[in-house]
Amino acid sequence: QVLLVESGGGLVQAGGSLRVSCAASGRAIGDYAMGWFRQAPGKEREFVAAISRGGARTDYLDSVKDRSIISRDNAKNTVYLQMNSLSPEDTAVYYCAAVLSNTDSLYRVRNHYDYWGRGTQVTVSS
Repeated sequence: QVLLVESGGGLVQAGGSLRVSCAASGRAIGDYAMGWFRQAPGKEREFVAAISRGGARTDYLDSVKDRSIISRDNAKNTVYLQMNSLSPEDTAVYYCAAVLSNTDSLYRVRNHYDYWGRGTQVTVSS
């Protein structure tokens, strides 16, 4: 069992930056591919970014890829998502997810993930 707890959300002005974190416990996340998703009110939960278990490969939603960085520190059992140049369209609850992986695969599909955190709210004001 992997427990994921997100933190770092909050209120930020448009154009600002924010880093959300995902702390894992229960298992070492070095064997897990990790992902970030977000869900805005009235919308489906969507993929934002993914990172392979070793951190060598990353993947991003097109609308965030030029202004976001997903990273991980397996020694700290933590995954991060740095987002810059935020806009009100980035307002959502951000969720961290984990899936056991024995390769350097990346996962965009929500149903591939086995474990989810409860999310952290990011609100961008205009």
